[in-house]
Amino acid sequence: MKVLKFGGTSVGSVDSIRTLIEILKREKSERQNPVVVLSAMSGVTNLLISMADRAANGEDFSAHLSELENRHFDVVKALLEVPRQNPVFTKLKLFFNQLEDLLQGISSLQELTPKTRDLVLSYGERCSTFMVSKIADQNVGEALYADASELIKTDNTFGQARVQTELTELLIKNFYEQNSDKLIFVTGFIASNEAGKITTLGRGGSDYTAALIGSALNAEEIEIWTDVNGMMTADPRMVKKAFPLKELSYTEAMELSYFGAKVIYPPTMIPAFLKKIPIVIRNTFEPDFKGTVIRHDCRESEHPIKGISSINEISVLNLQGSGMVGKAGFSGRLFSLLSREQINVILITQSSSEHSITFAVHPADAVKARLLIEQEFELELEAKKIDLPSVEEDLAALAIVGENMKQTPGISGTLFHALGRNGVNVRAIAQGSSEYNISVIISRHDLAKALNAVHDAFYTELKKNLNIFCLGTGNIGSTLFRQIEEHSEFLQLQNGVMINVVGISNSRQMVFNPGGIALNNWKNILEQEGEEADLASFVARMQEMNLPNAVFVDNTASLKPIAVYEDVFRSNISVVTCNKIGNSSSYSQYKNFKDLAFLHGVDFYYETNVGAGLPIVRTLKDLMISGDRVIRIEAILSGTISFIFNNFKGDVTFHDIVKQAQEKGFTEPDPRDDLRGTDFMRKMLILARDAGYQLEPDEVEIESMLPEACINATSVEEFYQELKNNNAFFENLKNEAAKGGKVLRYIGMLEDGKVSISLQMVDDSHPFYMLSGSDNIISFTTDRYKERPLVVKGPGAGAEVTAAGVFADIVNVGAQYPNYF
Repeated sequence: MKVLKFGGTSVGSVDSIRTLIEILKREKSERQNPVVVLSAMSGVTNLLISMADRAANGEDFSAHLSELENRHFDVVKALLEVPRQNPVFTKLKLFFNQLEDLLQGISSLQELTPKTRDLVLSYGERCSTFMVSKIADQNVGEALYADASELIKTDNTFGQARVQTELTELLIKNFYEQNSDKLIFVTGFIASNEAGKITTLGRGGSDYTAALIGSALNAEEIEIWTDVNGMMTADPRMVKKAFPLKELSYTEAMELSYFGAKVIYPPTMIPAFLKKIPIVIRNTFEPDFKGTVIRHDCRESEHPIKGISSINEISVLNLQGSGMVGKAGFSGRLFSLLSREQINVILITQSSSEHSITFAVHPADAVKARLLIEQEFELELEAKKIDLPSVEEDLAALAIVGENMKQTPGISGTLFHALGRNGVNVRAIAQGSSEYNISVIISRHDLAKALNAVHDAFYTELKKNLNIFCLGTGNIGSTLFRQIEEHSEFLQLQNGVMINVVGISNSRQMVFNPGGIALNNWKNILEQEGEEADLASFVARMQEMNLPNAVFVDNTASLKPIAVYEDVFRSNISVVTCNKIGNSSSYSQYKNFKDLAFLHGVDFYYETNVGAGLPIVRTLKDLMISGDRVIRIEAILSGTISFIFNNFKGDVTFHDIVKQAQEKGFTEPDPRDDLRGTDFMRKMLILARDAGYQLEPDEVEIESMLPEACINATSVEEFYQELKNNNAFFENLKNEAAKGGKVLRYIGMLEDGKVSISLQMVDDSHPFYMLSGSDNIISFTTDRYKERPLVVKGPGAGAEVTAAGVFADIVNVGAQYPNYF
């Protein structure tokens, strides 16, 4: 036989009780009658507590009592045939009258003892169990209501009574033997002491009732029916990718339950553990789902951990002082004191020097614990042998649990890498010698981010989320959104990465969605749902959202976003940028960005600063990492200028080819940024700095290719007019090169720590002679590539290739987030 326990949500409404009845019908048709344990209807226990407190304060509780009656009476009217209703109404009314008399007594005395509170709470389970037993009697078969206070005997600890196991087992066996032909419904949570006074079994008491009955009857299985599909890998309210576990060992379930998992409670498992009875967690609202099985012979999991548990609110007390060092019995005094006062210690850690002890408690116990310590250790405090205990609030606990963790290297490294990478500061750490649990104390503000980051790190078959905040919706930004949307499925299948664009801003509007902005409709969303754009507010909202694996993407050419990079890095958010201004301003700023990214364990990727989508920065970085030495770098790093001089031939004028380059999207908004060499200078400066040279912008020698009148034009329109006015100048350059069988090339050079950019005429012996289209080309001459330089060549301008480079940098950020292998 089985024991089936149904929680409050399973008996919380007419529909849920109908589902419960169908589960019982199926169970009875497949095997002998189960024993059914029921909780109070959902919300009723809280309602009873509120009524008792109101009565003790002399306040009116009649509205709550009417609500309680109506909820039960409505179920009876909906699910019982009319001839069967009156006896049930009568019994329920008797319960409610008893409850009202009890509350009136509390109100008269204005006193609520633990003993009286237990009696008040018992009516929740009595009413629901009696009511549902009568509904089952009508629909399933002969049913019997049993008050657990007659079957489960405890001591006098009201609120959380201790069970007298031997007597309880005897009473349960005798009762079952006399009524095994019936469908027995037992009240959960409640029991009685030797004098017959009602006691309760504490948190999770109905689960405990089911386990006690299952143990006494050597049940085949204990099923806990609740509102979730079993025990989850993490709290599904905070980790959307959490999934139900097929099975757990008793030890793993104990660890998860003690550390915050609300599905099942630790005392529940002890009777089952002793008898090796499987416990199955099932979902009343998805009865065909198999749920989670907790058993002693659990198979080895394919995952390195079984689950991630958490406690949302805890406080930490720290006690330290020289008087603790080598002092035998000090810890014993401390924790005996806390135990005597019923203060539960969640986590303990002690320094190896014995100079400090840190322990975590529930926030409600923190002040009491501190006062008790100050009283107990009054002499040590006066003698300055220990310091006053300090209390830290607004903390949370996170624990990874699993039997596979034992003697498995790399588990703790993956945990702390995931936390550190996301800027989650660990305040305390505890690991038992069993190696089934590693627990950390962190800021409560960081809990959701930490849970998601750690979940991604350990469950490698799931897609890793990157949460992207994008500045700029121009050519590059809009192209990037299209590329992400088009390649989303490929990224998930091949790279295991999901890119969620959760924030978008341009100079006018900004919009946020933690679940991801639909990229097939981002323009309409930004226009219709966006708010007024403000860069400081955009960064503040990004920080406030505190999402894991966050990336700030700057697709602008503006100076303004550069000012927030430092704040972004300090928030442990990676930066991907095609904006060259930040890295090509002062060397101290460039160095600061690099140092901050390293200090905070995040990435700073700017491949598109130099060669759009070409792997130039990455190639140089690989050369430097491998110990190679750069002798010389020659480059054409302006796709714009490359396009212009590759097509400046025949009858075409310089004005027309520059205009054409701008129309194709190859130029900066002001083409002079390209033609005066400013953009090229920035790229060469970034390369020189990445090669190890501390150069400033004014140290780069730039030969202008434009006449002064063109450079000094007051607007872009006037600039184009000056190009026409100076057409003879450009024609002379073109003709002179053509006479010598040469072509015009604007070439940057890094050699001996100096950078120069100049317009040169090169013949067919030069490697840059055959350049075509808007291609960039770069030649690395190094100790290893001395005779035949390493050459990288390809498209160096255009929204498609630049957006692709940004896209690649984003994916590379994802590759840095930890996965356990």
